[in-house]
Amino acid sequence: MIAIRPIKSSVILISLLAAGCASNVTVENPKIPRPHFEKLPMDIAVRIPADFHNFVHEENVLGRETWTINLGSANASFFTQLFGYMFDNVIVLGPDDNALDHTFDALVEPTIEGFEFSVPNQSKTDAFAVWIRYRMQVFDSLGNSASTWTVSAYGKSQKEGMGGSKSLQRAAVLAMRDAAALILLQMDKSTRIGQLADGPLDLSEIESGATVGSNADEQDDVPVGIFAIGGIDE
Repeated sequence: MIAIRPIKSSVILISLLAAGCASNVTVENPKIPRPHFEKLPMDIAVRIPADFHNFVHEENVLGRETWTINLGSANASFFTQLFGYMFDNVIVLGPDDNALDHTFDALVEPTIEGFEFSVPNQSKTDAFAVWIRYRMQVFDSLGNSASTWTVSAYGKSQKEGMGGSKSLQRAAVLAMRDAAALILLQMDKSTRIGQLADGPLDLSEIESGATVGSNADEQDDVPVGIFAIGGIDE
């Protein structure tokens, strides 16, 4: 009986250590500061795919710790707020909604093309960092594909506390705000979505392969000050 006790204690200790090697981060409806921006006079539909609305990223870091980052409904909330600042009217469509039941000038469908993060153990610093790459597909009012645009964003936050979940959560929110600044300043230029206010694409342009806008990987420098907080650590 005496010999068994250390074994049980060891098992309990290993279980506790294993439980301590998993971290869960949930981003809850980030707030985007109201920007100084003149709205485009357009009615926009935003279609939120199911995997976008329920996005979860899981990764084992250095073979020692598993991180689960759940963006959940934060993505839908993010684009609803953002486009509310950009356009006169915004209709949010779920994955099962029929776009033909609504009237709009353009429809935007966002997806997450890439999600990466780093923790202090990786970067050898006291900071958590998040990179998000959004891809936005723009359609005209008839459903014709008008343009595709990729937006890469970054957020960093210093480590706070023992676990670091709050710090990684903040880094994700700052990455979203960085994306918001880029979208506000460059979306119309990169996708020419504003031209769709005059009507759907010209059929001759579609047949010839020319579309409104382009896949713009080149992003101009974003002036500081459009938001009270951008995609950088305070």
